[in-house]
Amino acid sequence: MRKRFEQQLVLGQIPIEEIIIPTAKRCGKLPALCAALKEIFITPKWNEKVFKILDNKINNNKKKTGRPGMDLWQIFVLAQVRMCLNTNYDELLHISNNDHLIRKIMGVESGYGFERYEFKYQTIIDNVSLLDDETVKELNAVIIELGHDVLKKKETAALRLKTDSFVVENNVHFPTDYNLLWDCSRKCLDTVFWFLDKYPEIPEWRKIRNWHNETKSMMRALGEANKSGGKNKEIRVKDASKAYLTKVRALEKKLYKSKQDFPVNDNTDLAKLIGLEHFMALMAKHIDLVDRRLLKGEKIPHEEKMFSIFEEYTEWITKGKLRPNVELGKKLAVTTDQYNLIVDYYIMENEADSEIVLPLADRLLEIFKIRSWSFDKGFWHKDNKYLLKDYIPELTMPKKGKPNKIEKEEENAPAFKRLRNKHSAIESNINELEHKGLDRCPDKGYPNFKRYIGLAVAAYNLQRIGKRLIEIEKLKQQQEEQGRQLRQAA
Repeated sequence: MRKRFEQQLVLGQIPIEEIIIPTAKRCGKLPALCAALKEIFITPKWNEKVFKILDNKINNNKKKTGRPGMDLWQIFVLAQVRMCLNTNYDELLHISNNDHLIRKIMGVESGYGFERYEFKYQTIIDNVSLLDDETVKELNAVIIELGHDVLKKKETAALRLKTDSFVVENNVHFPTDYNLLWDCSRKCLDTVFWFLDKYPEIPEWRKIRNWHNETKSMMRALGEANKSGGKNKEIRVKDASKAYLTKVRALEKKLYKSKQDFPVNDNTDLAKLIGLEHFMALMAKHIDLVDRRLLKGEKIPHEEKMFSIFEEYTEWITKGKLRPNVELGKKLAVTTDQYNLIVDYYIMENEADSEIVLPLADRLLEIFKIRSWSFDKGFWHKDNKYLLKDYIPELTMPKKGKPNKIEKEEENAPAFKRLRNKHSAIESNINELEHKGLDRCPDKGYPNFKRYIGLAVAAYNLQRIGKRLIEIEKLKQQQEEQGRQLRQAA
């Protein structure tokens, strides 16, 4: 049975309460993270809340017997370390087994002469992936409480919020209908390869390598015809398209004929066959798209297009920037306060910035007392401004387009300009988030994409809190040193 944490049961381990966090200015990202994690662990209020969330998610409906898994605290720490350093699981394995500070904060570092515990690569992946988006959101709510407890000078102080959006990119290649058609064909052939390795007696696939190589060559020839200029380009593109589609349609026909010969003797075989049928359906879709666009000259509606056959939730996002002019991923709206903590994040589902303002306000006004709130022009809508101004004493929402006389006077007011100038601080918060891994998500699948974003936000907030805790500790050390010097002088 998985335990919350059993540090006191193992002889020789260094207690987390006795860990000394480095306070030097240039000590890197991890000490600040560890300072916040230590505060959570040693403070009963935060410790109980965090462990209750982790316990409900990971241990819920689990039997009390069986092998003990990784402790809940170790899962939480490693998930935050990965995002804090924007690293991969290979580097995380090295850190978990060789970084003394991280091993101390996890409670696994032993003193000299005692047996040393080491983590395994697959163990880390399997356990960190147990967290999901909803669990991480609950953890973030607790972290925000901790942050305000540490950073607020007055408990009743109202928040000054800033909201902006940016794109978290997926780890996908640039999509065209013909290279997505190749992706579909390749995945179908990969599945056939798998069946042939397991069941060599399957007939009629002796030349599968030729199918793979010729289809890929024709896709590349079509790509070169599209990129090149010169005379008769349209004819060359159509000829290459016809050859490519003829080959892929022949492959599609062969797959439909042969898939009934693939044995289904266990669940793995069934899963592979279901995957094959999925990619065959996508192949048919992209055959139609290539035919309509390149041979019939149709303009394909945006809603019919796909931008990845692997990460199907991927959106094509154009924010009007010179560079990058196109981004492939999901828009993420973040709201920060005057302490630079991210109090809310929201993954946008094919939504414009202006469409999320009222649901966002409903969420935050229930939780926080808000003094001011600033947005950029993308969030403006007359209904948004009209409804929010009754609840927010200082609302900054510049009009999209040309303002009228009254709006122009409002936007030229000193208070409006002051808040609008302060709004730019959120850009540095977003930049720091991108250094926590939110420039591009390497995790596969939409649930993992959402969890990745939540963990990055949590790591960002923890590091902000940890920096302040280190400053408080340094101030305390300076006061103690000054007191010692005064006593010696007396």
